[in-house]
Amino acid sequence: MADEGFYGSRWSSNGRDSESVLFTNVRVLDGTGDYPFTGEVLVQGNRIKQVTKGGSRFGAGNGGGGATVIDGMGATLMPGLIDAHLHLSWNNAPGIDPIQMMPPEEHILVTAEMAKLVLDAGFTAGRGAAAAKPRLDVVIRNFINEGRLPGPRYTAAGPEITTVGGLGDAAPSHIPHEGLNLGIVVSGPEEVRRTVRTLIKYGVDSIKLNLSGEEITGMRAEETPMSEEEVAMAAKEAKARGKILAAHARSSESVKQCIRHGIQNIYHASFADEEALDLLEAAKDRHFVAPGLAWLIRTARNAEEWGIKPGSRMAQLYERELEMAVETMRKMHRRGIRVLIGGDYGFAWTPQGTNARDIEYFVDMIGMSPMEAIQAATKYGGQIMGMGDELGQIREGFLADMILVDGDPLANVRILQERDRLLAIMKDGKFHKKPQMQEQRRRLLA
Repeated sequence: MADEGFYGSRWSSNGRDSESVLFTNVRVLDGTGDYPFTGEVLVQGNRIKQVTKGGSRFGAGNGGGGATVIDGMGATLMPGLIDAHLHLSWNNAPGIDPIQMMPPEEHILVTAEMAKLVLDAGFTAGRGAAAAKPRLDVVIRNFINEGRLPGPRYTAAGPEITTVGGLGDAAPSHIPHEGLNLGIVVSGPEEVRRTVRTLIKYGVDSIKLNLSGEEITGMRAEETPMSEEEVAMAAKEAKARGKILAAHARSSESVKQCIRHGIQNIYHASFADEEALDLLEAAKDRHFVAPGLAWLIRTARNAEEWGIKPGSRMAQLYERELEMAVETMRKMHRRGIRVLIGGDYGFAWTPQGTNARDIEYFVDMIGMSPMEAIQAATKYGGQIMGMGDELGQIREGFLADMILVDGDPLANVRILQERDRLLAIMKDGKFHKKPQMQEQRRRLLA
């Protein structure tokens, strides 16, 4: 709840008190793709009540009387950032094994810490891409929704579903133990059916399949281990219960599996060939792609402290994939396929809270304009969250998830990585980070 005094101003609407905040003297970057404008944004409760170009002093005459007034002093007001490929239970550990081996009691607490780190970085929402243990995402999502923990809006995933010997089957052959695996290992359609049903019972929002390999695990990224029958069963069961499907899909064939079976969220897609791109373009309104560039870049170039030396065989494999991924994403962008930010953050060399690096990578490597990269982190993020009609843009009636930024992100997207440039973070109409504008506060109260 807001503090009393300056932050506790309230006004009444339809007989019921609701908190109201007016941002005035701000440069509104609304996420629609239109050029920013100077104006005012009025928040009532958890919704954007009014967006005014130009505006009048402190909302006089536009319904803002009695609201808490925030004079942005020319700062940029924009939608909160959205990570399309978020693993809140990835705990900034130096590798996959330490993530899975963390005891569940400690792991749930660390997951809560990660949620706060992500929100502190201006990410007010995120699409869960996989959890390290079956109910970690579900519990954290529920506690965030109940207001018991600070964190972004979050859709909960379960562990990745993988095949015997596939990505996520980490148990050595001489110790076949389920608890050693990051994913849930299945073999055959009936095991897939039971696993999907079990995860839905746990309360997940989405089902994720590991359809390709991953170099760091020893399985080549271009391999596609899951059978057509297994994928079809997962899709059938998830769709019957209204759950979104997602896939780890680096190989070209795995991308085609996603398209054939209606898997909405395609993670990576580095090696998609021209046939896959043609199929994806034809179905582009039904799919999202989050390439995870940060994982490729930083594993190849920034993980020496944790045993992956630049120039080593492993680093070379990721440099090769990075080159392919960049070219593939450039092609996708030209074809109008929705490419979203989300870089597999949560490892020691890709720590949670640095997620806005993806926006810079999209500009510098994929060739997006700053506006397009910001839309990949806002407007299209709202769409992958399943909330495109109320999240990811500053529009009347939309949810009040916004950040106030010191500077112009269109001139320099890197400022979105600087915490001290985030003057305010609002989620659901409430300040997670309140603006510290003491001089303006005294003037308003005088």
